[in-house]
Formats: sequence, structure tokens, C-alpha cells
Amino acid sequence: MELDSRTHRWTLSQLPPGTEITGAERLGGGWSSLVRAVHTRDRDYVLRTMIRPELADRAEEMVTREARVLGMLAGTGLPVPRVLGADPSGTHTGMPSLLTTRLPGRIEIGDDHATGARAVALARQLAAIHRVRPPVAPPPYVAWSWPGEIVTPPDSPRPGLWRRAEELITREPPRHPGRFLHRDFHPGNVLFEDTAITGVVDWTETSWGPADLDVAHCATMLALLHGDDLAETFVGAYRTAGGALAPDRHSHLYWRLLDALSFAPAAANAGGPWRELGRTDLTAEVLGPALERHLAHLLDTYG
Repeated sequence: MELDSRTHRWTLSQLPPGTEITGAERLGGGWSSLVRAVHTRDRDYVLRTMIRPELADRAEEMVTREARVLGMLAGTGLPVPRVLGADPSGTHTGMPSLLTTRLPGRIEIGDDHATGARAVALARQLAAIHRVRPPVAPPPYVAWSWPGEIVTPPDSPRPGLWRRAEELITREPPRHPGRFLHRDFHPGNVLFEDTAITGVVDWTETSWGPADLDVAHCATMLALLHGDDLAETFVGAYRTAGGALAPDRHSHLYWRLLDALSFAPAAANAGGPWRELGRTDLTAEVLGPALERHLAHLLDTYG
């Protein structure tokens, strides 16, 4: 893969003088953006370009937000990339783009002996993120599911389960202390070397809101990837790491359902990037029932 001429020129202008770009390579795992490794003789960089048509209205704001957040996180000790250049309007690259350093490590979403240890590492990392106190709070969180708009999968054998879950989020959100949220924290946005986290990426949705919502999103993803038991291992490890969740189970259930229902009715959409990374077992026929089982698990455990 090669960069088009104007993207090549802009990227080169953001790198140290004398740098020579030797090629580019598409990296798997991205949903909202085209992620490319930019190779030079000395090191690699990462160029993210927002290409999803459904995000076109927000793409400029997303790139602007990520660049601002990464700048603010520099020096905090969190394993985040360093921004080298931003083209939020796409003036120079055709579409909103962000150029950063490339962190070591890789996305790990397979089932292996280290899956449990990685879930604990994820929990500890998220607790550390929530301890960040930014000089200026990011925008308030936006829910990704809304009562009255939840679509029950047409082939669901348990439509009553979906109605019950929707009923439980049809109320005012529970009161909560504000926290600095990644807002899209899950294994697909974390880099590992074995069980050690080497990077947290994709800060386009960074928000201010309840810690439970960040925890819920990662737990939903872990449930779809590995099952409900690992999702609860993650939640327990987050508490052990000092993370503060809602003091009562009904409030915690609200945030867990609010996130899980955002995947209805097409949980299979989450599997596209995962299948690119080798989890070809995560088909639509697998993920749909997995989401329904997760809803039942949440209602049985916290309802």
C-alpha cells in the first residue's frame, strides 16, 4: 500500500527533516477509521484517516478531540501515542487525519492461556485512566442506545428479555460522580506484549461521565469475545484496582444495559474488525446469540 501523493506530502511535512517514507501498510482492527503504518528508514508512524460515511459529520471534531486529549495526556504516564500532526478538516489529506508515533505491541483478542491475565491488566489500566484529572473536562458522554429506539433482533427467541432490558434504562440516569472516560476502551483499542499493556489508542470519543459506562463497554466487548465469566472477572479486577463503581447493583445494571443494548440488533457489526484480526469464529450467527446471553446474564446477576 502506498500513500496518495498529497497525503504523502503532508505526512512528510510533519516528520523530522530528511525523513524518507519507504511505504505504508494497512493495520487491522479499526472500525471508524483507516489505520495505516507509515514506514521510514528509522521508525514507523501511524496515520489514522476517518473514512466512515456515517461519521462524516463528526469526523473533524473527533480528530480535533483526539489530538487535544493526547496532548493533554503527555507526561501522565499513560501509554499513549504522541501527536505529530493533525489535519482535522482533511484539507491536506482528503479526509480528517491524525499522525502519531507508533507504540510497540499488538492487539490481542484470541482465546489463550493469557486471556484472564490480560483482562486484569485491562481493568488496572482503565482504573488508571479514570484517575486522570484533566485541566479542562472533555465533553459530556453521549449514550449510544436510547429507550424507544432499541430494535429487538427479529429472530430472537426471547423478545421479552429485550423489552425488560429496555424498560430498565427507561428512566433518568443514576446520579454519578464525573470521571475522565476513554469512552471506547476495549481490547481492540489496547496494545499488548504478552500480558503487559504497551499502548491505549483511539481517543476520539473521550468524554466526562460515569466510570461504570467505560467499564460496561469493555465488559460487553469481553463478553462477546470470550464470555460472561471473563467480563465479570474484568469488573471485579477493576474494583480491586481501586476503581469506583456505582454503590448499588441497580445503578450498575443501568450502565451495563445501556452499553449492551447499543449493539442491538446487529451485534455482528462488532465482529468485522475482530474477524480481520483472526477471530473468524465470531460470525453473525455467533455474536447475535452471545449478546442475548449477555443480556440474560446481566438481568440474572444484577436485576
